[in-house]
Amino acid sequence: MPFNPAVREQRFVLDHVAQLADLAATERFADATPDLVDAVLEGAGQFAAGEWAPLAREGDTDGPKWTPEGVKMPAGYPEAYKAYVEGGWGTIGAPGDFGGQGLPFVLASAVLETLGGANMGFALAPTLTVGAIEALLHHGTPEQQAAYLPHLATGEWTGTMNLTEPQAGSDVGALRARAEPAGDGKWKISGTKIFISFGDHDMADNIVHLVLARTPGAPEGTRGISLFLVPKYRLDADGKPGAFNDVRVVSIEHKMGLHASPTCVLSFGDNGDCIGELIGPENGGMRAMFTMMNNARLNVGLQGVQVAEAATQKAVEYARERIQSARAGSADKSPVAIIEHPDVRRMLMRMKAQTQAARALVYLASTQVDRAGMGDEAARDRLEILTPLAKAHGTDLGNEVASLGVQVHGGMGYIEETGAAQFFRDARITPIYEGTNGIQAADLVGRKLGLSNGAAFATLIADMRAEAEDSALRMLIDACDEVGRRLATADADDRLAASYPFLTMLSVAVCGWLMERQGRAAAEEGGDDFLRMKRAVCGFYVAQIVPEALGLHAAATAPAAGLYELPAELFAA
Repeated sequence: MPFNPAVREQRFVLDHVAQLADLAATERFADATPDLVDAVLEGAGQFAAGEWAPLAREGDTDGPKWTPEGVKMPAGYPEAYKAYVEGGWGTIGAPGDFGGQGLPFVLASAVLETLGGANMGFALAPTLTVGAIEALLHHGTPEQQAAYLPHLATGEWTGTMNLTEPQAGSDVGALRARAEPAGDGKWKISGTKIFISFGDHDMADNIVHLVLARTPGAPEGTRGISLFLVPKYRLDADGKPGAFNDVRVVSIEHKMGLHASPTCVLSFGDNGDCIGELIGPENGGMRAMFTMMNNARLNVGLQGVQVAEAATQKAVEYARERIQSARAGSADKSPVAIIEHPDVRRMLMRMKAQTQAARALVYLASTQVDRAGMGDEAARDRLEILTPLAKAHGTDLGNEVASLGVQVHGGMGYIEETGAAQFFRDARITPIYEGTNGIQAADLVGRKLGLSNGAAFATLIADMRAEAEDSALRMLIDACDEVGRRLATADADDRLAASYPFLTMLSVAVCGWLMERQGRAAAEEGGDDFLRMKRAVCGFYVAQIVPEALGLHAAATAPAAGLYELPAELFAA
């Protein structure tokens, strides 16, 4: 089936959730006029549907291949990536000083959503590049910025993030990669990194690796980690890719999904000739990397939206075409399209509601990036508290919607040729990488509840209360307030045991707040088909999904002791 970009829906959320008009009223984002925004959304949709979507199936069935010369992408991918670069789609949110268009991050997020909805695995390449740009913007030297940012901004060069090592996993402090002084401010890098998305490919002239490593005498743990810029090819005197930099692809992983994205094991300095540059101060790597990771976490939440949108479109198309059985209770016993059966309607409504809720949540977080970048401290706090929600809940919903999409297809959903299973497989990594969703929940209760002496959380609750009308939504907001206050003073075990149900409660409250707002806006704007759909879907979310989250109150207030009543060895009983 063709991919249909959700342009009208994106524009509606940009207007009523991200409040893009307020950004366009500022000097920084004055170029984000309504006509330009429409042109960007429409153009990105046409490009994604025409160039990237047709490659999604081949990328899944005949993915990238390892060769001694490096990773080779499937047929059509280098050409489609070149078209992405030539179309300027990577420049939307990149800074104007380095060849970008300097438009709002939230608009760039909408473009990335469209690209990922068309081909989620392929869209990981620009997703990681965006993070590399952020790290260099905030922590790179002027010389590093001038040499690398113009090429990263266009997508001519791609970026990667190199944290994980075989023995370290989520414990970044256990990494062993080394950096030894090489003179002239350069460093010799050595070590192995795993799970590196687009760690190698044949679509760009250079790949800019951002690598965490330890310097001689560095403190143990995360305090002794530094960040290094390690290009695949060193730059020559003219700033162009020159000598190979001793970065080798050991292998690419055989994964459950995201087959179009080469997930690489990279070895640095096998021949002692891998040269890197320090980004930021020595032992300041975690601070620099978190600049990149926080951005990446929003974009992973956005992947939940991408896969949910694509899965919903496919399920709706199938349900409208698949004829089976008469409608129960109908006098007419002729078979009908399965979309007429109540349980299929329930699944499709839930898919649309959860997809639109995830989009609203992620766009709300993304617009805080723009506001924080203009010095708005309240937006900075709001971004901090929304980031774990956007990443964790956005990806949870992507998985739920993709699973429902398989169910709508019935037995055919389990057959690979229909394509429904690919969304399910692709989605499953998103709650794991860029910090597992459990880590996001721990971050919420461990750091974010106390942000600005609790004001960040209290202000979010107050803003929701001031606008919410539905009684169940107001009850959920009150429950979140009560649980949040309790967890702020609970001991570590109780806080962490409750963290995930609390994150889900708070995420649904935020989504309910935003969906109710959109439903009111749709009612005020008129009655065309889109607005009728919007009112119905928002109403469904508030009436049926919001009350479910109240049921998590017991888990969010239960002490951790119940989790430890069963000794570890008895889990195998």
